[in-house]
Amino acid sequence: MELTVTQLRKDLTKALDAVKAGDEVIVTERGTAIARLGGVESTSLLAQLEADGVLTPPAQSRAVPRLPEAEAAKDALSSLLGRLRR
Repeated sequence: MELTVTQLRKDLTKALDAVKAGDEVIVTERGTAIARLGGVESTSLLAQLEADGVLTPPAQSRAVPRLPEAEAAKDALSSLLGRLRR
């Protein structure tokens, strides 16, 4: 179903009934599509993209391990900032 903005304002209930029935409503302004109204999916976007084959989940956890050098650098920076603030 395609409606102009004016028609949508006038017939919002009709448009929402169409969406509830499973239809998609395209809203146009001066002949250009500006919005799409559709039903709310019960699955999450990531689950839908996985089901469509658009993305694949990681094979394993990708947690980044904490490196001792990074902790030491963070401590050194905190110490330096503390001295500069005095």
